[in-house]
Amino acid sequence: MHPSTALATVLVDELVRGGVREAVLAPGSRSAPLAYALEEADRAGRLRLHVRIDERSAGFLALGLARGSGAPVAVVTTSGTAVANLHPAVLEASHSGIPLVVLSADRPAELRGTGANQTTVQPGIFAGAVRWEVDLPAPEAVTPGAGAHWRSTVCRALAAARGAGPVAGAGAGPVHLNVSFRDPLAPVPVPAAGADDLLAGRASGVPWVTVAPVPAARPAPLAPGHRTLVLLGDLPDPASADRALSWAQEAGWPVLAEPFGRLPTGPGVVPHGPLLAAAVARGELTELLPERVVVVGRLTLFRELGALLRLPGVVVEHVSAHERWTDPSHVVSRVHGPGALVAPPRRHTEASSWVHAWTAAGEALAGRVAAAAGTEPTGVGVARVVAGALGAGDVLVLGSSTVPRDLAVSLDGTAAAARVVANRGLAGIDGTVATAVGVALAVQGGEPPTGPPRVLALMGDLTFLHDAGGLVIGPGEPRPDLTVVVVNDDGGGIFSTLEYGDPDRLASPTGAAAAERVFGTPHGTDLGALCAAHGVPHERLDSLGALEERLAERAEGLRVLEVPVDRATHRRVRDALR
Repeated sequence: MHPSTALATVLVDELVRGGVREAVLAPGSRSAPLAYALEEADRAGRLRLHVRIDERSAGFLALGLARGSGAPVAVVTTSGTAVANLHPAVLEASHSGIPLVVLSADRPAELRGTGANQTTVQPGIFAGAVRWEVDLPAPEAVTPGAGAHWRSTVCRALAAARGAGPVAGAGAGPVHLNVSFRDPLAPVPVPAAGADDLLAGRASGVPWVTVAPVPAARPAPLAPGHRTLVLLGDLPDPASADRALSWAQEAGWPVLAEPFGRLPTGPGVVPHGPLLAAAVARGELTELLPERVVVVGRLTLFRELGALLRLPGVVVEHVSAHERWTDPSHVVSRVHGPGALVAPPRRHTEASSWVHAWTAAGEALAGRVAAAAGTEPTGVGVARVVAGALGAGDVLVLGSSTVPRDLAVSLDGTAAAARVVANRGLAGIDGTVATAVGVALAVQGGEPPTGPPRVLALMGDLTFLHDAGGLVIGPGEPRPDLTVVVVNDDGGGIFSTLEYGDPDRLASPTGAAAAERVFGTPHGTDLGALCAAHGVPHERLDSLGALEERLAERAEGLRVLEVPVDRATHRRVRDALR
Protein backbone atom coordinates (compact mmCIF):
# COMPACT_ATOMS: atom_id res chain seq x y z
CA MET A 1 0.00 0.00 0.00
CA HIS A 2 1.02 3.64 -0.41
CA PRO A 3 3.10 4.96 2.55
CA SER A 4 0.41 7.49 3.54
CA THR A 5 -2.25 4.78 3.64
CA ALA A 6 0.10 2.49 5.52
CA LEU A 7 0.87 5.13 8.18
CA ALA A 8 -2.81 5.95 8.75
CA THR A 9 -3.84 2.28 8.84
CA VAL A 10 -1.20 1.40 11.42
CA LEU A 11 -2.02 4.40 13.64
CA VAL A 12 -5.74 3.58 13.73
CA ASP A 13 -5.10 -0.14 14.27
CA GLU A 14 -2.80 0.54 17.22
CA LEU A 15 -5.26 3.04 18.74
CA VAL A 16 -7.92 0.33 18.71
CA ARG A 17 -5.50 -2.21 20.19
CA GLY A 18 -4.75 0.34 22.90
CA GLY A 19 -8.39 0.64 23.95
CA VAL A 20 -9.74 3.53 21.83
CA ARG A 21 -13.37 2.76 20.99
CA GLU A 22 -14.63 6.21 19.93
CA ALA A 23 -13.19 8.59 17.33
CA VAL A 24 -14.39 11.94 16.01
CA LEU A 25 -13.50 13.19 12.53
CA ALA A 26 -13.80 16.70 11.11
CA PRO A 27 -13.25 15.98 7.40
CA GLY A 28 -10.60 17.55 5.19
CA SER A 29 -8.35 16.62 2.32
CA ARG A 30 -5.00 16.24 4.08
CA SER A 31 -6.54 13.96 6.71
CA ALA A 32 -8.05 11.65 4.05
CA PRO A 33 -5.76 8.69 4.86
CA LEU A 34 -6.91 8.78 8.48
CA ALA A 35 -10.53 9.25 7.43
CA TYR A 36 -10.43 6.12 5.26
CA ALA A 37 -8.76 4.11 8.02
CA LEU A 38 -11.31 5.25 10.61
CA GLU A 39 -14.26 4.53 8.34
CA GLU A 40 -12.93 1.03 7.68
CA ALA A 41 -12.47 0.40 11.42
CA ASP A 42 -16.02 1.66 12.06
CA ARG A 43 -17.40 -0.62 9.34
CA ALA A 44 -15.59 -3.57 10.91
CA GLY A 45 -17.10 -2.75 14.33
CA ARG A 46 -13.69 -2.07 15.91
CA LEU A 47 -14.58 1.48 16.96
CA ARG A 48 -17.44 3.95 16.57
CA LEU A 49 -16.83 6.92 14.27
CA HIS A 50 -18.55 10.30 14.64
CA VAL A 51 -18.26 12.82 11.80
CA ARG A 52 -18.72 16.56 12.46
CA ILE A 53 -18.31 19.50 10.10
CA ASP A 54 -16.98 21.93 12.73
CA GLU A 55 -13.65 21.25 14.44
CA ARG A 56 -14.51 23.08 17.65
CA SER A 57 -17.66 21.02 18.14
CA ALA A 58 -15.72 17.90 17.12
CA GLY A 59 -13.18 18.57 19.86
CA PHE A 60 -15.82 18.99 22.54
CA LEU A 61 -17.76 15.98 21.29
CA ALA A 62 -14.59 13.94 21.78
CA LEU A 63 -14.16 15.54 25.20
CA GLY A 64 -17.70 14.55 26.18
CA LEU A 65 -17.19 10.99 24.94
CA ALA A 66 -14.01 10.74 27.02
CA ARG A 67 -15.74 12.23 30.07
CA GLY A 68 -18.65 9.84 29.74
CA SER A 69 -16.58 6.70 29.15
CA GLY A 70 -13.41 7.47 31.09
CA ALA A 71 -11.39 6.12 28.15
CA PRO A 72 -9.15 7.92 25.62
CA VAL A 73 -11.00 9.29 22.58
CA ALA A 74 -9.37 10.32 19.31
CA VAL A 75 -10.22 13.48 17.37
CA VAL A 76 -8.90 13.94 13.84
CA THR A 77 -8.58 17.13 11.79
CA THR A 78 -7.02 18.31 8.58
CA SER A 79 -4.22 20.88 8.48
CA GLY A 80 -4.20 24.65 9.08
CA THR A 81 -6.80 26.50 11.13
CA ALA A 82 -8.65 23.23 11.65
CA VAL A 83 -6.06 22.28 14.24
CA ALA A 84 -6.25 25.64 16.03
CA ASN A 85 -10.02 25.21 16.43
CA LEU A 86 -9.34 22.29 18.78
CA HIS A 87 -7.45 24.50 21.22
CA PRO A 88 -10.40 25.27 23.56
CA ALA A 89 -11.19 21.56 23.94
CA VAL A 90 -7.51 20.73 24.44
CA LEU A 91 -7.21 23.38 27.17
CA GLU A 92 -10.31 22.05 28.93
CA ALA A 93 -8.99 18.48 28.69
CA SER A 94 -5.65 19.61 30.10
CA HIS A 95 -7.10 21.37 33.13
CA SER A 96 -9.70 18.64 33.76
CA GLY A 97 -7.39 15.66 33.21
CA ILE A 98 -9.35 14.18 30.30
CA PRO A 99 -7.58 11.67 27.97
CA LEU A 100 -8.03 13.34 24.57
CA VAL A 101 -5.92 12.10 21.63
CA VAL A 102 -5.49 14.74 18.90
CA LEU A 103 -4.38 13.52 15.48
CA SER A 104 -3.77 16.51 13.23
CA ALA A 105 -2.96 15.84 9.59
CA ASP A 106 -0.17 17.98 8.15
CA ARG A 107 1.60 18.69 4.89
CA PRO A 108 5.20 17.52 4.47
CA ALA A 109 7.63 19.44 6.66
CA GLU A 110 9.50 21.01 3.74
CA LEU A 111 6.38 23.08 2.93
CA ARG A 112 6.40 24.91 6.27
CA GLY A 113 7.36 28.53 5.91
CA THR A 114 7.06 28.50 2.10
CA GLY A 115 3.59 30.02 1.79
CA ALA A 116 2.09 26.68 0.80
CA ASN A 117 -1.69 26.59 1.02
CA GLN A 118 -3.27 25.55 4.36
CA THR A 119 0.16 25.12 5.93
CA THR A 120 1.42 26.48 9.23
CA VAL A 121 3.71 25.27 12.00
CA GLN A 122 1.45 22.75 13.75
CA PRO A 123 3.98 21.07 16.08
CA GLY A 124 3.79 22.83 19.41
CA ILE A 125 0.55 24.62 18.53
CA PHE A 126 -0.97 23.59 21.86
CA ALA A 127 2.07 24.83 23.79
CA GLY A 128 2.08 23.51 27.36
CA ALA A 129 -1.48 22.20 27.26
CA VAL A 130 -0.63 18.64 26.18
CA ARG A 131 0.94 15.87 28.25
CA TRP A 132 2.98 14.60 25.29
CA GLU A 133 3.38 15.44 21.61
CA VAL A 134 5.17 14.10 18.57
CA ASP A 135 5.69 15.23 14.97
CA LEU A 136 5.54 12.19 12.67
CA PRO A 137 7.17 12.93 9.28
CA ALA A 138 5.57 11.94 6.00
CA PRO A 139 7.03 8.56 5.05
CA GLU A 140 8.69 8.22 1.64
CA ALA A 141 8.31 4.45 1.67
CA VAL A 142 7.31 1.55 3.91
CA THR A 143 10.67 0.57 5.37
CA PRO A 144 11.73 -2.11 7.87
CA GLY A 145 10.98 -0.88 11.37
CA ALA A 146 8.40 1.69 10.23
CA GLY A 147 5.45 -0.23 11.66
CA ALA A 148 7.22 -0.75 15.00
CA HIS A 149 8.07 2.96 15.18
CA TRP A 150 4.51 4.07 14.47
CA ARG A 151 2.94 1.57 16.87
CA SER A 152 5.35 2.39 19.66
CA THR A 153 4.54 6.08 19.19
CA VAL A 154 0.81 5.44 19.61
CA CYS A 155 1.47 3.44 22.79
CA ARG A 156 3.51 6.31 24.24
CA ALA A 157 0.71 8.71 23.41
CA LEU A 158 -1.98 6.57 25.06
CA ALA A 159 0.14 6.03 28.17
CA ALA A 160 0.64 9.78 28.51
CA ALA A 161 -3.06 10.46 27.88
CA ARG A 162 -3.98 8.09 30.69
CA GLY A 163 -1.30 9.47 32.99
CA ALA A 164 -0.02 5.91 33.42
CA GLY A 165 3.32 4.20 33.70
CA PRO A 166 6.80 5.69 33.68
CA VAL A 167 5.71 8.51 31.35
CA ALA A 168 3.27 9.76 34.00
CA GLY A 169 3.98 13.07 35.65
CA ALA A 170 1.08 15.45 35.18
CA GLY A 171 -1.82 13.00 35.33
CA ALA A 172 -4.21 12.14 32.53
CA GLY A 173 -4.80 14.70 29.79
CA PRO A 174 -4.57 15.49 26.09
CA VAL A 175 -1.80 14.37 23.74
CA HIS A 176 -0.99 15.54 20.22
CA LEU A 177 0.17 13.46 17.27
CA ASN A 178 0.92 15.70 14.30
CA VAL A 179 1.03 13.40 11.27
CA SER A 180 2.30 14.48 7.84
CA PHE A 181 1.06 12.81 4.65
CA ARG A 182 2.23 12.97 1.04
CA ASP A 183 0.06 12.63 -2.03
CA PRO A 184 -1.76 10.58 -3.08
CA LEU A 185 -4.08 10.82 -0.09
CA ALA A 186 -6.75 8.38 -1.25
CA PRO A 187 -5.90 4.66 -1.11
CA VAL A 188 -4.23 3.33 -4.26
CA PRO A 189 -3.02 -0.22 -4.93
CA VAL A 190 0.78 -0.14 -4.82
CA PRO A 191 2.65 -3.49 -4.87
CA ALA A 192 4.93 -3.75 -1.88
CA ALA A 193 6.40 -7.16 -1.22
CA GLY A 194 6.40 -8.01 2.46
CA ALA A 195 4.63 -4.79 3.51
CA ASP A 196 2.08 -6.68 5.59
CA ASP A 197 4.85 -8.26 7.66
CA LEU A 198 6.53 -4.89 8.15
CA LEU A 199 3.33 -3.30 9.43
CA ALA A 200 1.79 -6.15 11.43
CA GLY A 201 1.05 -5.64 15.08
CA ARG A 202 1.48 -8.03 17.99
CA ALA A 203 -0.25 -11.38 17.85
CA SER A 204 -3.75 -11.73 19.36
CA GLY A 205 -4.50 -8.02 18.86
CA VAL A 206 -2.62 -6.79 21.93
CA PRO A 207 -0.91 -3.37 21.98
CA TRP A 208 2.67 -3.06 20.74
CA VAL A 209 3.71 -1.89 24.22
CA THR A 210 1.88 -2.74 27.44
CA VAL A 211 2.49 -0.13 30.14
CA ALA A 212 2.19 -1.34 33.71
CA PRO A 213 0.77 1.14 36.24
CA VAL A 214 3.12 2.67 38.79
CA PRO A 215 2.09 1.49 42.29
CA ALA A 216 0.89 4.30 44.49
CA ALA A 217 2.61 5.02 47.74
CA ARG A 218 0.72 3.95 50.84
CA PRO A 219 -0.98 7.12 52.13
CA ALA A 220 -1.30 8.24 55.70
CA PRO A 221 -4.82 9.14 56.85
CA LEU A 222 -5.61 12.70 57.82
CA ALA A 223 -5.33 13.52 61.48
CA PRO A 224 -8.62 13.45 63.39
CA GLY A 225 -10.20 16.75 64.30
CA HIS A 226 -13.45 17.99 65.80
CA ARG A 227 -14.30 21.25 64.00
CA THR A 228 -13.24 20.10 60.54
CA LEU A 229 -15.25 21.18 57.51
CA VAL A 230 -14.94 19.37 54.14
CA LEU A 231 -15.38 21.26 50.87
CA LEU A 232 -15.97 19.05 47.83
CA GLY A 233 -14.98 20.64 44.53
CA ASP A 234 -14.66 19.32 41.00
CA LEU A 235 -13.33 15.76 40.87
CA PRO A 236 -12.31 13.78 37.78
CA ASP A 237 -15.09 11.18 37.93
CA PRO A 238 -18.18 10.19 39.94
CA ALA A 239 -16.28 7.37 41.66
CA SER A 240 -13.89 9.94 43.14
CA ALA A 241 -16.85 12.04 44.31
CA ASP A 242 -18.44 8.98 45.90
CA ARG A 243 -15.23 8.06 47.72
CA ALA A 244 -14.76 11.62 48.98
CA LEU A 245 -18.30 11.86 50.31
CA SER A 246 -18.18 8.45 52.01
CA TRP A 247 -14.80 9.31 53.52
CA ALA A 248 -16.10 12.57 54.99
CA GLN A 249 -19.23 10.87 56.33
CA GLU A 250 -17.18 8.12 58.02
CA ALA A 251 -14.98 10.79 59.59
CA GLY A 252 -18.05 12.58 60.91
CA TRP A 253 -17.38 15.92 59.21
CA PRO A 254 -19.96 18.23 57.60
CA VAL A 255 -19.70 18.58 53.82
CA LEU A 256 -20.26 21.62 51.61
CA ALA A 257 -20.26 20.41 48.03
CA GLU A 258 -20.14 22.01 44.62
CA PRO A 259 -22.57 20.11 42.37
CA PHE A 260 -20.02 18.24 40.25
CA GLY A 261 -19.24 14.55 39.95
CA ARG A 262 -22.37 13.56 41.85
CA LEU A 263 -25.33 15.48 43.25
CA PRO A 264 -24.39 15.59 46.96
CA THR A 265 -26.78 13.76 49.23
CA GLY A 266 -26.79 11.74 52.43
CA PRO A 267 -25.66 12.22 56.06
CA GLY A 268 -23.42 15.18 56.69
CA VAL A 269 -24.22 16.99 53.43
CA VAL A 270 -25.21 20.53 54.39
CA PRO A 271 -28.36 21.79 52.63
CA HIS A 272 -27.90 25.08 50.78
CA GLY A 273 -24.25 25.00 51.80
CA PRO A 274 -22.97 28.01 49.80
CA LEU A 275 -25.46 30.29 51.54
CA LEU A 276 -24.21 29.22 54.97
CA ALA A 277 -20.60 29.54 53.83
CA ALA A 278 -21.26 33.14 52.85
CA ALA A 279 -22.74 33.92 56.25
CA VAL A 280 -19.84 32.32 58.12
CA ALA A 281 -17.31 34.14 55.94
CA ARG A 282 -19.07 37.45 56.75
CA GLY A 283 -18.58 36.83 60.46
CA GLU A 284 -22.11 35.62 61.15
CA LEU A 285 -23.06 32.20 62.61
CA THR A 286 -19.86 32.12 64.65
CA GLU A 287 -20.87 28.77 66.15
CA LEU A 288 -20.12 27.25 62.72
CA LEU A 289 -16.57 28.59 62.47
CA PRO A 290 -14.23 25.69 61.61
CA GLU A 291 -10.77 25.08 63.00
CA ARG A 292 -9.73 23.20 59.87
CA VAL A 293 -10.99 23.08 56.29
CA VAL A 294 -10.16 20.12 54.06
CA VAL A 295 -10.62 20.83 50.35
CA VAL A 296 -11.13 17.75 48.17
CA GLY A 297 -10.76 18.37 44.45
CA ARG A 298 -10.76 21.79 42.87
CA LEU A 299 -13.09 24.61 43.96
CA THR A 300 -14.24 26.58 40.92
CA LEU A 301 -17.69 27.95 41.61
CA PHE A 302 -18.21 30.08 44.72
CA ARG A 303 -16.19 32.95 46.10
CA GLU A 304 -17.92 32.24 49.39
CA LEU A 305 -16.25 28.83 49.74
CA GLY A 306 -12.89 30.36 48.94
CA ALA A 307 -13.49 32.97 51.64
CA LEU A 308 -13.74 30.23 54.27
CA LEU A 309 -10.15 29.26 53.50
CA ARG A 310 -8.94 32.76 54.29
CA LEU A 311 -10.56 33.05 57.72
CA PRO A 312 -8.00 33.90 60.42
CA GLY A 313 -6.66 30.89 62.29
CA VAL A 314 -8.19 28.26 59.97
CA VAL A 315 -5.84 25.41 58.96
CA VAL A 316 -6.31 24.45 55.29
CA GLU A 317 -5.43 21.04 53.85
CA HIS A 318 -5.99 19.84 50.30
CA VAL A 319 -6.68 16.39 48.86
CA SER A 320 -5.71 16.56 45.19
CA ALA A 321 -6.56 14.14 42.41
CA HIS A 322 -3.53 15.35 40.45
CA GLU A 323 0.15 16.03 41.03
CA ARG A 324 -0.65 19.74 40.95
CA TRP A 325 -2.73 20.98 43.86
CA THR A 326 -5.14 23.90 43.89
CA ASP A 327 -4.29 26.85 46.13
CA PRO A 328 -5.05 30.24 44.52
CA SER A 329 -5.09 31.98 47.92
CA HIS A 330 -1.77 30.40 49.00
CA VAL A 331 -3.22 29.20 52.29
CA VAL A 332 -2.81 25.40 52.01
CA SER A 333 -0.49 23.99 54.69
CA ARG A 334 -0.55 20.31 53.70
CA VAL A 335 -1.34 18.41 50.48
CA HIS A 336 -2.58 14.80 50.37
CA GLY A 337 -2.90 12.48 47.38
CA PRO A 338 -6.20 10.84 46.40
CA GLY A 339 -5.16 7.71 48.31
CA ALA A 340 -5.84 9.60 51.53
CA LEU A 341 -9.55 9.05 50.87
CA VAL A 342 -9.15 5.29 51.28
CA ALA A 343 -8.69 5.39 55.04
CA PRO A 344 -10.85 7.89 56.96
CA PRO A 345 -9.41 9.37 60.14
CA ARG A 346 -10.60 8.19 63.53
CA ARG A 347 -14.01 9.71 64.27
CA HIS A 348 -13.84 12.45 66.87
CA THR A 349 -16.00 12.02 69.96
CA GLU A 350 -17.80 15.31 69.31
CA ALA A 351 -18.21 14.77 65.55
CA SER A 352 -21.96 14.19 65.67
CA SER A 353 -22.73 17.52 67.32
CA TRP A 354 -20.50 19.37 64.82
CA VAL A 355 -22.27 17.81 61.84
CA HIS A 356 -25.65 18.51 63.40
CA ALA A 357 -24.82 22.20 63.91
CA TRP A 358 -24.15 22.64 60.21
CA THR A 359 -26.94 20.47 58.80
CA ALA A 360 -29.56 21.94 61.13
CA ALA A 361 -28.60 25.45 60.04
CA GLY A 362 -28.97 24.40 56.40
CA GLU A 363 -32.29 22.67 56.96
CA ALA A 364 -33.64 25.82 58.57
CA LEU A 365 -33.17 27.62 55.25
CA ALA A 366 -35.27 25.23 53.14
CA GLY A 367 -38.56 27.11 53.21
CA ARG A 368 -36.90 30.48 52.74
CA VAL A 369 -34.90 29.27 49.72
CA ALA A 370 -38.10 27.98 48.12
CA ALA A 371 -39.81 31.32 48.77
CA ALA A 372 -36.89 33.27 47.31
CA ALA A 373 -36.87 31.09 44.19
CA GLY A 374 -40.53 31.92 43.63
CA THR A 375 -43.27 30.16 41.71
CA GLU A 376 -42.55 31.88 38.38
CA PRO A 377 -39.57 30.77 36.27
CA THR A 378 -36.26 31.89 37.77
CA GLY A 379 -32.82 30.39 37.42
CA VAL A 380 -33.00 28.83 40.88
CA GLY A 381 -36.54 27.62 40.24
CA VAL A 382 -35.58 25.88 37.00
CA ALA A 383 -32.57 24.28 38.69
CA ARG A 384 -34.80 22.96 41.48
CA VAL A 385 -37.16 21.36 38.96
CA VAL A 386 -34.31 19.78 36.98
CA ALA A 387 -32.70 18.37 40.14
CA GLY A 388 -36.05 16.99 41.26
CA ALA A 389 -36.54 15.21 37.93
CA LEU A 390 -33.27 13.26 38.16
CA GLY A 391 -33.04 9.66 39.30
CA ALA A 392 -29.97 8.05 40.86
CA GLY A 393 -28.99 6.44 37.54
CA ASP A 394 -29.39 9.62 35.47
CA VAL A 395 -26.70 11.98 34.23
CA LEU A 396 -26.80 15.79 34.30
CA VAL A 397 -24.49 17.87 32.10
CA LEU A 398 -24.11 21.39 33.48
CA GLY A 399 -23.19 24.54 31.62
CA SER A 400 -21.11 27.30 33.18
CA SER A 401 -21.93 30.72 34.62
CA THR A 402 -25.28 31.03 36.40
CA VAL A 403 -26.83 27.55 36.16
CA PRO A 404 -24.41 25.58 38.38
CA ARG A 405 -24.61 28.31 41.03
CA ASP A 406 -28.40 28.25 40.92
CA LEU A 407 -28.32 24.48 41.25
CA ALA A 408 -25.88 24.50 44.17
CA VAL A 409 -27.82 26.97 46.31
CA SER A 410 -31.08 25.14 45.62
CA LEU A 411 -29.90 21.70 46.74
CA ASP A 412 -31.35 20.63 50.08
CA GLY A 413 -29.59 17.25 50.35
CA THR A 414 -32.63 15.21 49.27
CA ALA A 415 -31.96 15.04 45.51
CA ALA A 416 -31.14 11.68 43.96
CA ALA A 417 -27.41 11.02 43.65
CA ALA A 418 -27.33 11.53 39.88
CA ARG A 419 -24.00 11.81 38.09
CA VAL A 420 -23.01 15.37 37.16
CA VAL A 421 -20.61 16.26 34.34
CA ALA A 422 -19.31 19.78 33.72
CA ASN A 423 -16.37 21.38 31.95
CA ARG A 424 -14.86 23.02 35.02
CA GLY A 425 -11.24 22.84 33.90
CA LEU A 426 -11.44 26.42 32.65
CA ALA A 427 -15.18 26.90 33.29
CA GLY A 428 -15.76 28.27 29.79
CA ILE A 429 -19.01 28.18 27.88
CA ASP A 430 -17.29 26.60 24.87
CA GLY A 431 -18.66 23.41 23.36
CA THR A 432 -21.24 22.58 26.02
CA VAL A 433 -23.86 21.22 23.60
CA ALA A 434 -21.27 19.00 21.90
CA THR A 435 -19.94 17.86 25.27
CA ALA A 436 -23.45 16.89 26.36
CA VAL A 437 -23.99 14.97 23.12
CA GLY A 438 -20.70 13.14 23.68
CA VAL A 439 -21.52 12.27 27.28
CA ALA A 440 -24.93 10.93 26.27
CA LEU A 441 -23.49 8.83 23.44
CA ALA A 442 -20.85 7.40 25.76
CA VAL A 443 -23.07 6.46 28.70
CA GLN A 444 -25.94 5.22 26.53
CA GLY A 445 -23.70 2.94 24.49
CA GLY A 446 -24.44 -0.06 26.68
CA GLU A 447 -27.69 -1.67 27.76
CA PRO A 448 -27.70 -2.20 31.55
CA PRO A 449 -30.64 -4.15 33.01
CA THR A 450 -32.60 -0.97 33.66
CA GLY A 451 -31.89 0.45 30.20
CA PRO A 452 -29.47 3.21 29.24
CA PRO A 453 -29.30 6.13 31.67
CA ARG A 454 -31.31 9.26 30.98
CA VAL A 455 -29.18 12.32 30.22
CA LEU A 456 -30.28 15.92 30.82
CA ALA A 457 -28.28 19.07 30.12
CA LEU A 458 -28.92 22.41 31.84
CA MET A 459 -27.40 25.59 30.41
CA GLY A 460 -28.04 29.26 29.75
CA ASP A 461 -28.92 30.81 26.41
CA LEU A 462 -25.44 32.23 25.71
CA THR A 463 -23.86 28.86 26.42
CA PHE A 464 -26.38 27.23 24.10
CA LEU A 465 -25.85 29.77 21.30
CA HIS A 466 -22.06 29.59 21.66
CA ASP A 467 -22.23 25.95 20.56
CA ALA A 468 -25.26 25.90 18.29
CA GLY A 469 -23.07 23.93 15.89
CA GLY A 470 -23.24 21.06 18.37
CA LEU A 471 -26.81 20.49 17.17
CA VAL A 472 -25.55 19.57 13.70
CA ILE A 473 -25.56 15.77 13.55
CA GLY A 474 -25.58 14.16 10.11
CA PRO A 475 -28.39 11.77 9.20
CA GLY A 476 -26.15 8.71 9.31
CA GLU A 477 -24.36 9.58 12.56
CA PRO A 478 -25.01 8.08 16.01
CA ARG A 479 -27.59 10.19 17.83
CA PRO A 480 -28.10 10.49 21.59
CA ASP A 481 -31.22 10.52 23.72
CA LEU A 482 -30.64 13.93 25.27
CA THR A 483 -32.85 16.66 26.72
CA VAL A 484 -31.28 20.13 26.75
CA VAL A 485 -32.95 22.61 29.14
CA VAL A 486 -32.08 26.21 28.22
CA VAL A 487 -32.67 29.01 30.71
CA ASN A 488 -33.17 31.91 28.29
CA ASP A 489 -32.74 35.35 29.86
CA ASP A 490 -31.72 36.91 26.54
CA GLY A 491 -28.15 37.67 27.54
CA GLY A 492 -25.45 37.39 30.18
CA GLY A 493 -27.50 37.10 33.35
CA ILE A 494 -24.58 36.30 35.63
CA PHE A 495 -23.18 39.82 35.28
CA SER A 496 -26.28 41.30 36.88
CA THR A 497 -25.39 39.45 40.09
CA LEU A 498 -21.83 40.81 40.12
CA GLU A 499 -20.53 44.32 40.72
CA TYR A 500 -21.48 45.32 37.17
CA GLY A 501 -25.14 44.98 38.13
CA ASP A 502 -24.89 47.06 41.29
CA PRO A 503 -27.93 49.42 41.45
CA ASP A 504 -25.68 52.42 42.13
CA ARG A 505 -23.74 51.75 38.93
CA LEU A 506 -26.98 51.46 36.98
CA ALA A 507 -28.55 54.59 38.46
CA SER A 508 -27.66 56.80 35.50
CA PRO A 509 -29.04 56.18 31.99
CA THR A 510 -25.47 56.11 30.64
CA GLY A 511 -24.36 53.51 33.19
CA ALA A 512 -27.39 51.34 32.57
CA ALA A 513 -27.01 51.49 28.78
CA ALA A 514 -23.30 50.65 28.94
CA ALA A 515 -23.88 47.69 31.25
CA GLU A 516 -26.69 46.37 29.06
CA ARG A 517 -24.57 46.54 25.93
CA VAL A 518 -21.22 45.17 27.11
CA PHE A 519 -22.37 42.80 29.89
CA GLY A 520 -26.07 42.14 29.29
CA THR A 521 -25.40 41.35 25.59
CA PRO A 522 -29.02 40.81 24.53
CA HIS A 523 -29.27 38.76 21.33
CA GLY A 524 -32.97 38.37 20.54
CA THR A 525 -32.41 34.98 18.88
CA ASP A 526 -35.45 32.82 18.22
CA LEU A 527 -34.25 29.52 19.69
CA GLY A 528 -37.20 27.66 18.23
CA ALA A 529 -36.31 28.78 14.72
CA LEU A 530 -32.67 27.88 15.32
CA CYS A 531 -33.60 24.38 16.46
CA ALA A 532 -36.00 23.98 13.53
CA ALA A 533 -33.21 24.80 11.11
CA HIS A 534 -31.26 21.86 12.52
CA GLY A 535 -34.28 19.54 12.69
CA VAL A 536 -34.18 19.41 16.50
CA PRO A 537 -37.54 19.32 18.38
CA HIS A 538 -38.01 22.42 20.51
CA GLU A 539 -40.60 23.53 23.03
CA ARG A 540 -40.93 26.85 24.87
CA LEU A 541 -42.26 26.39 28.41
CA ASP A 542 -43.53 29.40 30.34
CA SER A 543 -44.09 27.76 33.73
CA LEU A 544 -42.16 25.53 36.10
CA GLY A 545 -45.12 23.13 36.16
CA ALA A 546 -44.90 22.66 32.40
CA LEU A 547 -41.17 21.98 32.67
CA GLU A 548 -41.77 19.43 35.39
CA GLU A 549 -44.33 17.63 33.20
CA ARG A 550 -41.99 17.47 30.20
CA LEU A 551 -39.06 16.22 32.27
CA ALA A 552 -41.23 13.41 33.60
CA GLU A 553 -41.30 12.04 30.05
CA ARG A 554 -38.34 10.01 28.81
CA ALA A 555 -37.11 11.63 25.63
CA GLU A 556 -36.11 9.75 22.52
CA GLY A 557 -33.51 11.55 20.45
CA LEU A 558 -32.29 15.09 20.94
CA ARG A 559 -34.76 17.77 22.13
CA VAL A 560 -34.54 21.30 23.52
CA LEU A 561 -36.78 22.71 26.26
CA GLU A 562 -36.54 26.50 26.51
CA VAL A 563 -37.63 28.30 29.69
CA PRO A 564 -37.75 32.11 29.33
CA VAL A 565 -36.59 33.98 32.45
CA ASP A 566 -36.55 37.70 33.19
CA ARG A 567 -32.89 38.65 33.55
CA ALA A 568 -33.77 41.12 36.31
CA THR A 569 -34.81 38.22 38.57
CA HIS A 570 -31.23 36.97 38.96
CA ARG A 571 -30.10 39.77 41.25
CA ARG A 572 -33.44 39.94 43.03
CA VAL A 573 -33.31 36.22 43.85
CA ARG A 574 -29.64 36.42 44.86
CA ASP A 575 -30.35 39.28 47.25
CA ALA A 576 -33.35 37.46 48.69
CA LEU A 577 -31.25 34.34 49.25
CA ARG A 578 -28.55 36.35 50.99
